[in-house]
Amino acid sequence: MAKQGREKNTKNKAKHTKLMNRKKNKLRTEKETREERLKAIIRKAKES
Repeated sequence: MAKQGREKNTKNKAKHTKLMNRKKNKLRTEKETREERLKAIIRKAKES
């Protein structure tokens, strides 16, 4: 039998996925910036 009334938990799921995507994007950008910083340091060290 189908559930009557409001859908269960859809708002929470949407909010959770939004927050998790935000977290993943933040971690990805932090990783990329860290790699760029390391590359710049290595480049500078090789020049010196």
